[in-house]
Amino acid sequence: MKIGLSTYSLSRAIKSGEMDVLQVIEWIADNGGEHVEISPHGFNLEETPDLADAIVHKANEKGIDVSSYNVSSNFIKPTAVEYEAEIERVKNHVDIARRLGVSTMRHDIAFRPKPECTVLQMEEDLDSLVYAARTIADYAHQYGITTSVENHGYFIQSSDRVQRLIHAVNRSNYKTTLDIGNFMCVDEDSVSAVKKNIGYASIVHLKDFYLRPSYRNPGEGWFQTSAGNYLRGAIVGQGDIDMPEVIRIIKSSGYDGYISIEFEGMEDCRIGSRIGMENAKRLWAEV
Repeated sequence: MKIGLSTYSLSRAIKSGEMDVLQVIEWIADNGGEHVEISPHGFNLEETPDLADAIVHKANEKGIDVSSYNVSSNFIKPTAVEYEAEIERVKNHVDIARRLGVSTMRHDIAFRPKPECTVLQMEEDLDSLVYAARTIADYAHQYGITTSVENHGYFIQSSDRVQRLIHAVNRSNYKTTLDIGNFMCVDEDSVSAVKKNIGYASIVHLKDFYLRPSYRNPGEGWFQTSAGNYLRGAIVGQGDIDMPEVIRIIKSSGYDGYISIEFEGMEDCRIGSRIGMENAKRLWAEV
């Protein structure tokens, strides 16, 4: 098991020009991270493919792993041409993942507006989503890469829907990027959801949230769940998730892969990321 950081956690510093991704890798290593997960917010490996080589070189130089590669995609398309083009685009990202030397890659599967995120709509979309995920997983298999769906986007976010998709795709190298916090976006308890889905995880994201009920609008900085409750990003270990119990479940499951901190709180991203990694290591040692 290795604890590290997604570059997404420092994306504000990247987008502001304070840091570039190579400086982020250096920062992660200097602050105790054991791996870096590449989530391209504020940089683009499609447009600058040589940057992938520079990332690998910097990680090797700093003695940390490049753990995984995350990309955005959406297979809900208005035409067959656009749908097939999206599959080919994500297959190109598999080639980038191979260049990064990672064995896991997350690609998104589908996004719909909240009113359309029903179980019925999922069942109607399922065949096309399965075909896309299966095609990409089969392409990735030749490189020893496991692809995955993350529980986010309101549509394919609950633990049951994630499992429904994984079982339908029916590929040994198709799993889930298990984000312990994202279940809260669809009003699912993180402890229960992690218990259900840890056996399907290719990588784990530790994320924390503050939670307030729908009748207590806290104002700026908060967003609403499917049921109208309020969430705000927190430093891992400081929010309302029972983080010790979640980590106990992960540890007792026998999971021995990468654990990636994702910070999206209101604090400075470097402070939030550093404390989150420290808390994760402490809690892992304690449970």
